[in-house]
Amino acid sequence: MSGGYSAGKGTSKGGDGQGSDMAEGADGSSKHGERIAILGCGAMGSVYAALMSSAGYDVWASDVWKDHVEAIRDKGLRVEGASGDRTVRINITSEVGDIPPVDLVVIATKASGVEAAAKAAVKIVKEDGVILTIQNGLGSGDRIAQHIDTGRVMLGVASNFGASMKGPGHAEHKSMNLINIGEMSGGASERLDRIVKIWTNAGFQAQACPDINKMIWEKVVCNCFVGGTCTLTEMTVGEVVDNPSAFKVALACAREAEQVARAKGIKLSFDDVEEYVRKFTSTVRGARPSMSQDHMAKRCGEVDAINGAIPIEAEKVGLTAPVNATVANLVRARESQF
Repeated sequence: MSGGYSAGKGTSKGGDGQGSDMAEGADGSSKHGERIAILGCGAMGSVYAALMSSAGYDVWASDVWKDHVEAIRDKGLRVEGASGDRTVRINITSEVGDIPPVDLVVIATKASGVEAAAKAAVKIVKEDGVILTIQNGLGSGDRIAQHIDTGRVMLGVASNFGASMKGPGHAEHKSMNLINIGEMSGGASERLDRIVKIWTNAGFQAQACPDINKMIWEKVVCNCFVGGTCTLTEMTVGEVVDNPSAFKVALACAREAEQVARAKGIKLSFDDVEEYVRKFTSTVRGARPSMSQDHMAKRCGEVDAINGAIPIEAEKVGLTAPVNATVANLVRARESQF
């Protein structure tokens, strides 16, 4: 499975062969000066690593998928799609302990891997470095806060950003819009501007967000719409939108998430949730959400951080979320057969 890593000490290091887009950094050098670690080099992590390496950053990545690690070491990391077609050399290892001190750690694991990644990240980040976590769903910040001073943590939200693995060492970048980044504690800072600049230097559209929790909840509303329903029906996003029965369930999940967010005092930027999800889905009609991709590969997905998180948050504010609860339980029932 891609997207994980091991926190132990090992000896694996990146190679120095030739790629079609040879990037600086495989020999320890960096055009920009910063060294970056990507923990969880799955589909999204591969996109982050490839573009940052192409931009001249010294990139290190860690993942537990051995064939993926070996392919990158032997042939480089290939990423094709929305950001072009490139093969780059990065330092790749299955052991986080191999990674030297870094200025930025990007946690790109599944939600279930965030806590372990946080424990590993704190061992490799420099004293003045930043740990940035970018996941679907809710709870990543809370899991990290158990192990790291939140003053060192930033949260990221990738909007309309899709990717999938085509095979070991080969990711497809399906869509790319905006990456919002904010201090976990909120507000603006010089440090936040510096981290955003790393992403923009690498070709991403990124912006500093003083209220990152609003962005997280707005994405959760969309994820609740597409996640469970696409997974259970095995439909693409567009097929769910076009199917009246599937759309009814998906929209009910999104409405429950919206109601919980407003009850928590989150200042959402939209008034009409149906209009909001229709606009979002119009840009990703052919896509399958990551939870659906996981099930198609007989892997457990992130339902507990998406549809399954809404009933828990609803209870905290005196509400219920029966549709999300039902969808989440059906997803878990399927996963029990994997």
